[in-house]
Amino acid sequence: MDGGRMRALVKTPPKSPARSGSAKSAKSARARVFLVDDHPLVREWLASMIALESDLEICGQAEEAASALAMAASARPDILIIDLTLPRGSGLELIKDLRAQFPALRLLVLSTHDDAAVAVRAFRAGAHGYAVKRDPGPRIIEAIRTVLAGEFYASPVLTAQLAGRMFGGVSPGGRSPDELLSDREMEIFKLRGQGRSAREIVGLIRVSVKTVGSYEARIKEKLGLENANALKRDAVLWEDRQRGL
Repeated sequence: MDGGRMRALVKTPPKSPARSGSAKSAKSARARVFLVDDHPLVREWLASMIALESDLEICGQAEEAASALAMAASARPDILIIDLTLPRGSGLELIKDLRAQFPALRLLVLSTHDDAAVAVRAFRAGAHGYAVKRDPGPRIIEAIRTVLAGEFYASPVLTAQLAGRMFGGVSPGGRSPDELLSDREMEIFKLRGQGRSAREIVGLIRVSVKTVGSYEARIKEKLGLENANALKRDAVLWEDRQRGL
Protein backbone atom coordinates (compact mmCIF):
# COMPACT_ATOMS: atom_id res chain seq x y z
CA MET A 1 0.00 0.00 0.00
CA ASP A 2 1.12 3.54 -0.75
CA GLY A 3 1.77 4.94 2.71
CA GLY A 4 0.73 8.45 1.61
CA ARG A 5 -2.75 7.51 0.40
CA MET A 6 -4.46 6.98 3.72
CA ARG A 7 -7.86 7.95 2.39
CA ALA A 8 -7.44 7.07 -1.28
CA LEU A 9 -10.72 5.74 -2.66
CA VAL A 10 -10.82 2.11 -3.71
CA LYS A 11 -13.11 1.70 -6.70
CA THR A 12 -14.50 -1.75 -5.85
CA PRO A 13 -17.16 -1.57 -3.10
CA PRO A 14 -16.40 -3.69 -0.02
CA LYS A 15 -17.78 -7.21 0.17
CA SER A 16 -17.59 -9.88 2.83
CA PRO A 17 -16.13 -13.13 1.52
CA ALA A 18 -18.09 -15.17 4.01
CA ARG A 19 -21.56 -13.69 3.40
CA SER A 20 -24.15 -15.51 1.33
CA GLY A 21 -27.44 -14.21 -0.07
CA SER A 22 -29.69 -12.41 2.39
CA ALA A 23 -33.39 -11.63 2.50
CA LYS A 24 -32.48 -8.10 3.50
CA SER A 25 -31.96 -5.60 0.73
CA ALA A 26 -28.49 -4.09 0.37
CA LYS A 27 -30.02 -0.75 1.28
CA SER A 28 -31.49 -1.88 4.61
CA ALA A 29 -28.87 -4.43 5.73
CA ARG A 30 -26.58 -3.45 8.56
CA ALA A 31 -22.84 -3.87 8.17
CA ARG A 32 -21.61 -6.74 10.33
CA VAL A 33 -18.76 -5.91 12.72
CA PHE A 34 -16.53 -8.50 14.43
CA LEU A 35 -14.42 -7.45 17.43
CA VAL A 36 -10.98 -8.88 18.27
CA ASP A 37 -9.57 -7.64 21.59
CA ASP A 38 -8.39 -9.48 24.68
CA HIS A 39 -9.92 -6.95 27.07
CA PRO A 40 -13.64 -7.65 27.78
CA LEU A 41 -14.25 -4.04 28.83
CA VAL A 42 -12.92 -2.75 25.52
CA ARG A 43 -15.17 -5.13 23.60
CA GLU A 44 -18.12 -4.10 25.77
CA TRP A 45 -17.39 -0.43 25.14
CA LEU A 46 -17.16 -0.94 21.39
CA ALA A 47 -20.26 -3.14 21.26
CA SER A 48 -22.38 -0.64 23.20
CA MET A 49 -21.19 2.22 20.99
CA ILE A 50 -21.83 0.30 17.76
CA ALA A 51 -25.29 -0.78 18.99
CA LEU A 52 -26.38 2.87 18.83
CA GLU A 53 -25.68 3.04 15.08
CA SER A 54 -28.54 2.11 12.75
CA ASP A 55 -26.22 0.93 9.97
CA LEU A 56 -23.92 -1.29 12.08
CA GLU A 57 -24.29 -4.45 14.16
CA ILE A 58 -21.99 -6.77 16.11
CA CYS A 59 -21.80 -10.27 14.64
CA GLY A 60 -19.14 -11.79 16.90
CA GLN A 61 -16.25 -11.30 19.28
CA ALA A 62 -12.93 -13.02 20.01
CA GLU A 63 -10.11 -12.42 22.48
CA GLU A 64 -7.27 -14.07 20.56
CA ALA A 65 -6.07 -14.48 16.99
CA ALA A 66 -6.74 -18.20 16.54
CA SER A 67 -10.38 -18.03 17.60
CA ALA A 68 -10.98 -14.92 15.48
CA LEU A 69 -9.61 -16.66 12.40
CA ALA A 70 -11.68 -19.79 13.11
CA MET A 71 -14.89 -17.80 13.60
CA ALA A 72 -14.50 -15.43 10.64
CA ALA A 73 -16.31 -17.60 8.08
CA SER A 74 -19.32 -18.52 10.23
CA ALA A 75 -19.77 -15.01 11.68
CA ARG A 76 -20.01 -13.53 8.15
CA PRO A 77 -18.46 -10.15 9.07
CA ASP A 78 -18.08 -7.20 6.74
CA ILE A 79 -15.30 -5.73 8.88
CA LEU A 80 -13.04 -6.85 11.72
CA ILE A 81 -11.78 -4.42 14.35
CA ILE A 82 -8.45 -5.81 15.55
CA ASP A 83 -6.17 -4.99 18.48
CA LEU A 84 -2.50 -5.63 17.73
CA THR A 85 -1.54 -7.05 21.14
CA LEU A 86 -3.31 -10.38 21.58
CA PRO A 87 -2.66 -13.44 23.77
CA ARG A 88 -1.04 -16.41 22.05
CA GLY A 89 -0.73 -14.57 18.78
CA SER A 90 -0.08 -11.29 16.99
CA GLY A 91 -2.62 -8.91 15.54
CA LEU A 92 -0.30 -8.31 12.59
CA GLU A 93 -0.14 -12.03 11.85
CA LEU A 94 -3.92 -12.26 12.16
CA ILE A 95 -4.28 -9.48 9.59
CA LYS A 96 -1.99 -11.35 7.18
CA ASP A 97 -3.92 -14.62 7.68
CA LEU A 98 -7.29 -12.92 7.18
CA ARG A 99 -6.13 -11.20 4.00
CA ALA A 100 -4.86 -14.53 2.67
CA GLN A 101 -8.10 -16.39 3.42
CA PHE A 102 -10.64 -13.59 2.90
CA PRO A 103 -9.14 -11.03 0.49
CA ALA A 104 -12.27 -8.85 0.33
CA LEU A 105 -12.77 -8.59 4.10
CA ARG A 106 -12.24 -5.10 5.51
CA LEU A 107 -9.81 -4.77 8.43
CA LEU A 108 -9.51 -1.89 10.90
CA VAL A 109 -6.81 -1.81 13.58
CA LEU A 110 -7.79 -0.26 16.91
CA SER A 111 -4.68 -0.04 19.08
CA THR A 112 -3.10 1.77 21.99
CA HIS A 113 0.03 2.26 19.83
CA ASP A 114 -0.16 5.77 18.37
CA ASP A 115 3.01 6.01 16.30
CA ALA A 116 3.61 5.79 12.60
CA ALA A 117 6.08 2.88 12.69
CA VAL A 118 3.41 0.54 14.03
CA ALA A 119 0.73 1.92 11.70
CA VAL A 120 2.93 1.41 8.64
CA ARG A 121 3.50 -2.22 9.62
CA ALA A 122 -0.24 -2.72 10.03
CA PHE A 123 -0.91 -1.30 6.57
CA ARG A 124 1.86 -3.42 5.08
CA ALA A 125 0.30 -6.49 6.70
CA GLY A 126 -2.97 -5.69 4.92
CA ALA A 127 -5.02 -3.43 7.21
CA HIS A 128 -7.33 -0.89 5.58
CA GLY A 129 -7.46 1.47 8.55
CA TYR A 130 -5.70 2.37 11.77
CA ALA A 131 -7.42 4.08 14.71
CA VAL A 132 -6.16 4.52 18.26
CA LYS A 133 -8.10 3.73 21.41
CA ARG A 134 -7.85 7.26 22.74
CA ASP A 135 -9.72 8.59 19.71
CA PRO A 136 -13.23 9.80 20.65
CA GLY A 137 -16.11 7.44 19.93
CA PRO A 138 -17.50 9.37 16.94
CA ARG A 139 -14.08 9.26 15.29
CA ILE A 140 -13.89 5.47 15.71
CA ILE A 141 -17.34 5.16 14.13
CA GLU A 142 -16.09 7.37 11.30
CA ALA A 143 -13.10 5.04 10.87
CA ILE A 144 -15.40 2.01 10.64
CA ARG A 145 -17.62 3.65 8.01
CA THR A 146 -14.62 4.94 6.03
CA VAL A 147 -13.07 1.47 5.81
CA LEU A 148 -16.44 -0.11 4.96
CA ALA A 149 -16.81 2.43 2.14
CA GLY A 150 -13.69 1.06 0.50
CA GLU A 151 -11.29 3.78 1.62
CA PHE A 152 -8.17 3.75 3.78
CA TYR A 153 -8.24 5.49 7.15
CA ALA A 154 -5.57 6.75 9.56
CA SER A 155 -6.24 8.43 12.89
CA PRO A 156 -5.53 12.19 12.82
CA VAL A 157 -2.94 11.70 15.59
CA LEU A 158 -0.88 9.71 13.07
CA THR A 159 -1.19 11.76 9.90
CA ALA A 160 1.66 14.17 10.64
CA GLN A 161 3.94 11.27 11.61
CA LEU A 162 3.02 9.36 8.46
CA ALA A 163 3.71 12.41 6.31
CA GLY A 164 7.09 12.81 8.01
CA ARG A 165 7.99 9.22 7.27
CA MET A 166 6.86 9.58 3.67
CA PHE A 167 8.86 12.73 2.94
CA GLY A 168 11.69 12.29 5.43
CA GLY A 169 13.80 10.04 3.25
CA VAL A 170 15.59 6.80 4.05
CA SER A 171 18.23 6.57 6.72
CA PRO A 172 21.85 6.29 5.56
CA GLY A 173 22.77 2.78 4.53
CA GLY A 174 19.17 1.61 4.87
CA ARG A 175 19.83 0.62 8.51
CA SER A 176 16.40 1.64 9.79
CA PRO A 177 15.14 -0.83 12.43
CA ASP A 178 11.71 -0.56 10.84
CA GLU A 179 13.18 -2.04 7.65
CA LEU A 180 15.42 -4.68 9.20
CA LEU A 181 13.38 -6.16 12.04
CA SER A 182 10.46 -8.57 11.93
CA ASP A 183 7.10 -7.48 13.32
CA ARG A 184 7.67 -9.17 16.68
CA GLU A 185 11.27 -7.94 16.90
CA MET A 186 10.11 -4.41 16.17
CA GLU A 187 7.43 -4.68 18.85
CA ILE A 188 10.04 -5.63 21.46
CA PHE A 189 12.46 -2.97 20.21
CA LYS A 190 9.76 -0.32 20.60
CA LEU A 191 8.84 -1.50 24.08
CA ARG A 192 12.50 -1.26 25.09
CA GLY A 193 12.51 2.25 23.65
CA GLN A 194 9.60 3.09 25.93
CA GLY A 195 11.68 2.00 28.92
CA ARG A 196 9.93 -1.34 29.47
CA SER A 197 11.76 -4.05 31.39
CA ALA A 198 11.95 -7.66 30.22
CA ARG A 199 9.35 -8.62 32.82
CA GLU A 200 6.98 -5.90 31.61
CA ILE A 201 7.45 -7.02 28.00
CA VAL A 202 6.63 -10.61 29.00
CA GLY A 203 3.37 -9.40 30.52
CA LEU A 204 2.45 -7.23 27.55
CA ILE A 205 3.08 -9.63 24.67
CA ARG A 206 2.59 -12.86 26.64
CA VAL A 207 5.78 -14.73 25.81
CA SER A 208 8.45 -16.18 28.10
CA VAL A 209 11.53 -14.33 29.32
CA LYS A 210 13.62 -16.78 27.29
CA THR A 211 11.67 -15.89 24.14
CA VAL A 212 12.20 -12.17 24.74
CA GLY A 213 15.92 -12.86 25.12
CA SER A 214 15.97 -14.78 21.84
CA TYR A 215 14.27 -11.93 20.00
CA GLU A 216 16.65 -9.40 21.49
CA ALA A 217 19.62 -11.50 20.37
CA ARG A 218 18.29 -11.34 16.81
CA ILE A 219 17.72 -7.59 17.11
CA LYS A 220 21.32 -7.05 18.22
CA GLU A 221 22.60 -9.17 15.34
CA LYS A 222 20.50 -7.41 12.70
CA LEU A 223 21.32 -3.92 13.96
CA GLY A 224 25.00 -4.64 14.67
CA LEU A 225 24.69 -3.87 18.38
CA GLU A 226 27.28 -5.17 20.83
CA ASN A 227 25.21 -5.68 23.95
CA ALA A 228 21.91 -5.13 25.77
CA ASN A 229 22.85 -1.58 26.78
CA ALA A 230 23.44 -0.64 23.15
CA LEU A 231 20.08 -2.13 22.23
CA LYS A 232 18.29 -0.08 24.91
CA ARG A 233 20.16 3.09 23.87
CA ASP A 234 19.26 2.71 20.19
CA ALA A 235 15.69 1.76 21.04
CA VAL A 236 15.21 4.90 23.13
CA LEU A 237 16.77 7.08 20.41
CA TRP A 238 14.51 5.47 17.80
CA GLU A 239 11.42 6.02 19.91
CA ASP A 240 12.35 9.67 20.49
CA ARG A 241 12.85 10.26 16.75
CA GLN A 242 9.46 8.73 15.96
CA ARG A 243 7.82 11.16 18.36
CA GLY A 244 9.80 14.13 17.12
CA LEU A 245 11.65 14.65 20.41
